[in-house]
Amino acid sequence: MSHTSRRRTTAALAGVTTALATTATLSLVAVGGAEAAEPAPYSPIVVHAPDKITVESYGRGDRVYSNFGLAFVADQAPFEVWSTRAADYDTPISTSWKSGAYGGTLPEGTVSTFRGLDGFVSVDITRVSDGSSVLSRTMDSCLNTWSAQRIRPDASAYSPYPQSCPWNPYTLGSVMGIQQGWAAPLTEEWESSYRLKPGRYDVTAAISPTWRTALGISDVDGVKTVRVKVVDGNGRVAAQPTTGEGVAPRPAAHRPSGPSALPAPDGPAPDLRSLPAFGIGIGGKGTTLRFGATTWNGGDSPLVVDGFRSETDPDAMDAYQYFFDQDGNQVGYQPVGEMHWHAANHNHWHFEDFAQYNLLAADMSQVVKSTKQSWCLANTDAVDFTVDGADWRPENTDLSTACGGYDALSIREVLSSGSGDTYYQYRAGQAFRIKNVPNGIYYISVEANPLGNLYELDETNNDSLRKIRIGGKGETRWVRTFQVGLVQDDMGGF
Repeated sequence: MSHTSRRRTTAALAGVTTALATTATLSLVAVGGAEAAEPAPYSPIVVHAPDKITVESYGRGDRVYSNFGLAFVADQAPFEVWSTRAADYDTPISTSWKSGAYGGTLPEGTVSTFRGLDGFVSVDITRVSDGSSVLSRTMDSCLNTWSAQRIRPDASAYSPYPQSCPWNPYTLGSVMGIQQGWAAPLTEEWESSYRLKPGRYDVTAAISPTWRTALGISDVDGVKTVRVKVVDGNGRVAAQPTTGEGVAPRPAAHRPSGPSALPAPDGPAPDLRSLPAFGIGIGGKGTTLRFGATTWNGGDSPLVVDGFRSETDPDAMDAYQYFFDQDGNQVGYQPVGEMHWHAANHNHWHFEDFAQYNLLAADMSQVVKSTKQSWCLANTDAVDFTVDGADWRPENTDLSTACGGYDALSIREVLSSGSGDTYYQYRAGQAFRIKNVPNGIYYISVEANPLGNLYELDETNNDSLRKIRIGGKGETRWVRTFQVGLVQDDMGGF
């Protein structure tokens, strides 16, 4: 089933103003070449530090797991950082910031990855007894955190911002932010490990001078010190952290009835796209080619697929795609194939024919087709949270909440706007078999919606290619990747 007649070009982000309807209106400063707005007459983000704090050390190594109460606070207005890059990856990341009516663009290349702000803050620890330096550490900062918290009663009860920063090397856009009246810790406690013996220390957090100048942060607001008392935890082991997990959206209670209906021609719809393959490696025996692949939704509506138990096959569900209007109301649906119970080493429900992987020769002829044919859809990656309609806090972000158990009567699998679903080729049946493939130049092709079963905005942007070279012999076979634009793919092979 093809829908190529319903193609639509997404508006360019540069110069576009976007609003998010929450308790406060949050707007976008254009990214890339836009004229900077007026600098804020206040520090748009400040460092908070308590006067003093007591923490415990754990184990024989005197390990302290704490952020010492240090946090970034947005006091006067929500603080946002928007970053984007071109889909060909040939240009540096462009970044802008916003605080209320103020903001501006940052010099090109100031932010080198989507994982955080480069060298944003330093932490210096000195021993109170003699003033000696114990540790000095400069860190990148992701302002999105699971531990963000409201710090005053008049602040909004809700923060719209993501709870982490993207890690995929081929991310295209991200949003970081702190809600007004909220605080984001410098680091999550379980990510902050220091070797400190019992005693008293002064811990100073300082936003770097470069960032203070770029954002107009005063020295008083950008540098704070807390007195820390470290006490012996009596050899106890630090508690392991727990993180929140998304809750899977509820599927429809009953199989749809009546005539199906597509959304209006100008209504919102998903748009499936693929990122270049990454994390590429050769299996231990030299007979398989493994890689990670991400298919994502760049449209202005979520991809919602519900499955209902088949009346004839106990291991199958009939799958339906649902459509929604601008207000999130369901306006139609259509049958889109099947879901199947995937046992082996998956043990959950998979939707058929969501993507296809091919190994292509240098002349683009097919050499090997991956045996993988089905996927459980989950929002595993934040690929571009700057697209129109992006969901900054998607649910079902892991397979345990998205794929269901064998006794499920129905399943809902969702790929939210701006998010992607990544699969790694280490599971059974998911790698290219290359035992009989000669050495040479090849391309890994990742294609979304290969059969056109799913309704989407544009079917011309579904493919991506990653150029590789295979060499060696037997167990010493190797694969080399060709760089994609400016991206340094440091994920390694599997």
